[in-house]
Order: sequence, then structure tokens, then C-alpha cells
Amino acid sequence: MSAQEVLGEDPEIVLADQRYKFIGDVLQTSLVRGKKKWTSSDMLDKVFLDKALGIPVFLAFMWILFTFAIETSGVYMTIVEEFFGWLGGFAGAIGNELLASLIADGLIGGLGGVLVFVPPIFFTFLGISILEDSGYLARAAFVMDRLMYKLGLHGRSFIPMLLGFGCNVPGIMACRSIEGENDRLVTILVNPLMSCGARLPVYVLVAGAFWSEAMVGGVVWSMYLLGMVLAIVVAYVLRKTVLKGEQAPFIMELPIYKTPTFQGSILHMWERGVIFLKKAGTYLLGASIFVWFLITFPLGAPIEQSYAGMIGHFVEPILRPLGFDWRIGAALVFGLLAKEVVVEALGIIFAVESEAAIATALAASFTPVQGLALMAFVLIYVPCLAVVAAVKAETNSWKWTLFGPIYQTVLAGAVSFLIIVIGGAMGI
Repeated sequence: MSAQEVLGEDPEIVLADQRYKFIGDVLQTSLVRGKKKWTSSDMLDKVFLDKALGIPVFLAFMWILFTFAIETSGVYMTIVEEFFGWLGGFAGAIGNELLASLIADGLIGGLGGVLVFVPPIFFTFLGISILEDSGYLARAAFVMDRLMYKLGLHGRSFIPMLLGFGCNVPGIMACRSIEGENDRLVTILVNPLMSCGARLPVYVLVAGAFWSEAMVGGVVWSMYLLGMVLAIVVAYVLRKTVLKGEQAPFIMELPIYKTPTFQGSILHMWERGVIFLKKAGTYLLGASIFVWFLITFPLGAPIEQSYAGMIGHFVEPILRPLGFDWRIGAALVFGLLAKEVVVEALGIIFAVESEAAIATALAASFTPVQGLALMAFVLIYVPCLAVVAAVKAETNSWKWTLFGPIYQTVLAGAVSFLIIVIGGAMGI
């Protein structure tokens, strides 16, 4: 009979409880103290760590965070959009038609279509930095541990998953701190379901096309919530099937509450946001040229007969049950390079330059429920190539590296189809 069967609980948890009980007994005989006074930290913990209120409070904070990021960034997005529109006007005046198209549509239009989403990305990172610097996020991990433990995720998985909100690559690399091979592997496999910053431009674009400005923050929040729910569900299935085994306990020390400093929060926001800017100036710039080439050539051919059109028509039969046509298919394929490229591709395919024009084109071609299904598909399907490479590096296994994109694509189709069916029945 094992120690866990005898004790009825994990031995490490029992050992930790007994250790702190012993410390408490010693303090009772040697420590003299007056009447306990409730501190502000005690009162905050009474709410944030409560079994019933803890998770709703966390979800409320996330909703406030995304609503704040979307509504605050509106005016800055307009400024960026008008600036790139002004640049595109100059480029369009170039005498050589092909060169003008490359600069205006490929470089300025493609890259500008992504950089217009820098403000909401930075404001999202600012909100996360404030929650982190205040000491709240550690308590969110503590609150989520009970639920995550029951459903198959290690409590320490919360931090790598939270990092996934910025980028899934560092989130996957952070899984090295998780003890237990199965716990670590499960967290790696579900981390791509956490909405990274690269998906945010797609959410903002599509949500803005079909819903009012007041509702965009809530719609975006629903995608982040969907990712978290799916991650927990998939982890539960994996732990009950292919990755069975005992879970290691999660013990952590909660930091004290602090008032975030302006300088510290801005610095943390910049450290996370500059990664996106560097990607935009290098990787996404190359992707813009690549997408422009596939859409422009063969020269003189209609866009449906271009190389991009051929790719879109090839995958269209798979996506047709969701109501997506070849244009969405091509954009999703290009999204394998980086999820931001979906926005670039849609702008070039629809032959428009501004975010508002892309939104108008989407609203004219699809229904709101299809827009919601598109956001869910972008959330779930194959992650970008950098994430796939990170999974290979951390697992050192082609089996698990290929398993992730396969299960995610199947899940993306199933969830998106379910959204279409339920949304249609509700008349959305």
C-alpha cells in the first residue's frame, strides 16, 4: 500500500501541513502578541483568495483589462492608420506600377495593417504589468490552482499560461520550471490555446467589423476566456488518457501587495511590447512581401488565379462548412507564418489599406456568427511556426510536436462549427 493510500492525500502536502503545524505550535509557546489587527492585505486576501469569489474576481479583472485596452487605444489606432494611409498615397504616385504596388500594398499597406494594432497590444501589456506588479497575479495563480489541479493542470502551469498571453514561445519555455514530465508536457501542449498578442489584431479587426465599439472589449475577452476553458478541458482529457500519472503538488509564497509604480509598469509594458515591434520590423516585413508576391503573381492574373488564390481554393473545401471562402482560407494559411499576417493578407486580398476598410469588407461578406467562428478558429488552429519549433525544442519529440497542430486544427473546426450551429439557431 502506498503512502498516499495510507494518508488519503499526497504525502508532500501532508508533510508541508505538518511542518507548518509544528512551526505554529512552537510559535504558540514562544511568541507573545496582542490582539490581531486586520490589515489592508488581510482584507484584500479575504476577497481575492476566497473559494467562491476568487475565480469570478479574476475573470472580472480580465474583462476590465481588455475593455480598457480596446477603448483607450481607439484614438491612437486612428492616428497610426491615417499616418500609413498618408504614406501609401505617396507610394502610389510612383511611376512604375509594379514597384508602386510593392511599396504601397506590400510594405506600407501590409505592415501598416499590423502596426495599427500596436496601441491595444501595448495597453493590454500595461494592464497585465499593473496586475503583476501589484502582487495580484500570484494570488490569481493560487486561486486557480484548486480548479486546475482537479482538471489535470499543475498549479505552476498558470504562470507559463499567463506568459502565453504575450507570446506562446516564452510561455512554452517557462514550462521547464514544472516538476513532473507529464505535468510539463500537458502544459506545453495546451499553452498554444492561450491567446497570444499576435492574435489580438485579428480579434480587434473582426470584432470591430460586426459589433459596436462598446461591445468589442467583451467580444475580445470572450476569446481569451474560450482559450483558457479549452486549455483546461484538453488538459483534463490528456491526463485521463495518454498522459496519466500523479500530479506534483503546488506550493508557493504569496508576495506582499504593492502599489505599482508608473515607471515600473511602463518598463514592463515596453519589454513585452518591443518584442512585437521587433517582429513587425523584421519577420512581419518579410511576410508582407511574401504575401504580396503570392497575390500579385502571375502578373496580370485576377487575384483568384494568383498563387495565393490557388492556395485559398485548395483549402476552401475544408473550410466551406464554416462558411469561409478562399479569401479566408488563404489568410489562414498565411497565418502559419505569424497570426498577425492574417490581417495583412486580408487587407491585400480585399485590396484595401485601412483597418476600417478591411472591417467593412468583412461585414459585407460574412455574418456576425461567422466572424465569431473565424476568431475562434484563429485562436485554436495550428500555431505559428515559431511556436511549433519551440514545442519541438522543449519536448525533443516529433510525435508531440505533430500531435499539437493536428489536435488543434481538429478542435478549431469542431468549435467553430459549433459556434455556427448555435449562433444560427439563436439568430445571430
